[in-house]
Amino acid sequence: MNQLLSEEKILLVVINRKKQNIDVEASINEMKALVEAAGGRVIVVLTQSLEKPDSATCIGRGKLQELQHLVEEMEPDLVVFNTELTPVQLRNLDNSIEVRIIDRTMLILDIFARRARSREGILQVQLATLEYRLPRLTGMGKKLSRTGAGIGTRGAGEQKLEMDRRVIRRRIKDIKQQLDKVEKTRNLHRKQRQRAGFPLISLVGYTNAGKSSLFNALCKIGHSSHSEQVEANDRLFQTLDTTIRKVRVAPGEEMLISDTVGFIQDLPPNLVAAFRSTLEEVLDADLLLHVIDISDPDYLDKIEVVEDVLEKLGTDQERILKIFNKMDLVESNISKGTCVSARYGTGIKELFSTIKSKLEVLS
Repeated sequence: MNQLLSEEKILLVVINRKKQNIDVEASINEMKALVEAAGGRVIVVLTQSLEKPDSATCIGRGKLQELQHLVEEMEPDLVVFNTELTPVQLRNLDNSIEVRIIDRTMLILDIFARRARSREGILQVQLATLEYRLPRLTGMGKKLSRTGAGIGTRGAGEQKLEMDRRVIRRRIKDIKQQLDKVEKTRNLHRKQRQRAGFPLISLVGYTNAGKSSLFNALCKIGHSSHSEQVEANDRLFQTLDTTIRKVRVAPGEEMLISDTVGFIQDLPPNLVAAFRSTLEEVLDADLLLHVIDISDPDYLDKIEVVEDVLEKLGTDQERILKIFNKMDLVESNISKGTCVSARYGTGIKELFSTIKSKLEVLS
């Protein structure tokens, strides 16, 4: 990673919608984690409670003046809002503030652009980014043309946002055609797996719940290599491209497990649309392991976020098994549910038995 980009200084603007009853501190912490995942560092946080965002600038007039003063004083490289800005809001803010401005959606798109490795993942991020940027070209052009790099500039596959809208629409159409071809190939691979007769187990959950760590823990016991298969750390959206491995549940019994992209509250609609074909692969799984970080004080809210996404995808609730991870970080066990510590391998053998029993009930 470019060291200069990792040192980008961020002024974070957090809007608290009064009627939504959001935990402001949790929202700030999640935004800080997203900024860090994108390669930045929050140097100051500006908050405002509103009944609803101002239609012109998102924040009130007095808060806008405060933001202008903070920009002059702190000299950040970028201002990041924790909510999605409309094209009008972005344009007005761009005319009022002397540094680049992006919103939460653009920040997440930027992270996805950093993480994508497969051809499909790269195309999906490019599609989501271009579709998001298209109506916002006017508000993004002035300062973007001065910088040319940094958080919020990746993912489109073309950094010049001044290019003709017709060119962007043509590029969007081309990417969709390429994704259709990739999806046909994936469907072919799916049919081959189904013919092989191996049950498919998909790991799902909120980002940073420990899905990749659990995936590795299962592979250490059941995979032929007995080694870790994916990178796992505490960064949000570490896993973007789906990874599938074959593991042995019991002598003579094998299954496929897949590690998937994590969910997050208010996942940008452009991303959901672009990754829908990938997310829908979850529907083909024989069993879903909903991985939950039990050490997270907001774990109940995050369970709801994941369950809401799965419900919208049409997932059969009977095929979902809750897995409470990071039990090494809490003092008491959960009375109901399967408890593990992927980090230390605690409960993994028992989890294999639980998976085997659940598959027998579902078959």
